[in-house]
Amino acid sequence: MKKILIIGGFGFIGSMLVEKLLKNRKNKLHIVDDMSASPIDIADFIDVNKNPKNLSFDITTVNDFFSRKKVGRWDEIYHLASRVGPAGVLLYGGNMIRETVRDGYLIIDYCLKRKAKMLYVSTSELYGGGQDGYCDETMPKIISAMTTVRLEYAIAKLAMETAIINTVSKYGLRAVIVRPFNVAGKRQSTVGGFVLPRFIQQAHNGKPITVFAGGEGIRTFTNVKDIAEGMILAMAKGKNGEAYNIGNPANKLKIVELARLVKKIMKSKSEICFVDPKKIFGKYYEEASDKFPEISKARAELGFEPKYGIEATIREARDEYLRQLKKGILKDVIE
Repeated sequence: MKKILIIGGFGFIGSMLVEKLLKNRKNKLHIVDDMSASPIDIADFIDVNKNPKNLSFDITTVNDFFSRKKVGRWDEIYHLASRVGPAGVLLYGGNMIRETVRDGYLIIDYCLKRKAKMLYVSTSELYGGGQDGYCDETMPKIISAMTTVRLEYAIAKLAMETAIINTVSKYGLRAVIVRPFNVAGKRQSTVGGFVLPRFIQQAHNGKPITVFAGGEGIRTFTNVKDIAEGMILAMAKGKNGEAYNIGNPANKLKIVELARLVKKIMKSKSEICFVDPKKIFGKYYEEASDKFPEISKARAELGFEPKYGIEATIREARDEYLRQLKKGILKDVIE
């Protein structure tokens, strides 16, 4: 039996990871999540997963959980808890580095003491757009000259990557890092400013599909199922202290092309219109750089191979949205 702790397990990515890990009934899983960024209805999640007996959870912060006298013994810890979203992070400017480093070190210290293995979910943001969007693990991490809230998020993640890699080298920590690219799919929420669920809800409601910055931004949307699978492979096969891009280069497209695909798949009559995101989210909002991943390292060392194309990802997100809408558990319907 393997005992696994999932920090942020009721998040968008975390919940898919939990679903995949639950398929092995020998795993004993425990979720820690404060629900501050969760799109999950816990009762529905447990019901959908047939009330698993090998799953338990605490609704609490990372700090409060690890402050307990008895935390339990865990073989593996997946650390996904984070402020998320291009708009979602704006509320936490000035505090993200503090929170990210504090929580990260609590997990590092636990893993060193208990000899547990840690997987840290970082971000593709630390490439700063790479070379015209192309991002390879061998490239420099880039800190922009302009200080923004988005930059604080990237620096916080980079700080923890650096701390983890140095702790691996100096103190024997067992850890691996993944850098997800443009995660999308079922259960993703519009809260935080994520684009695919916004487009789906707007198309469903017959409202204008709002595209930012002319729609020319390039992304490589990766199905959340592929991201979760990449994380499990990284935990099992990743080299100690190494970072891996997890994404789907085949899904590379412009945001305006995504809007057209959503409109087509939803059979919607919504118009596609172009808006200034700063008028919606305020002056601190910044669009992401173009980015698409090189995943040769993950393919060679982990055996990772993304399976889901962009149209399948849109359909899965649509179907889950409609299911939750019918069941009356949505938290964020765009009218």
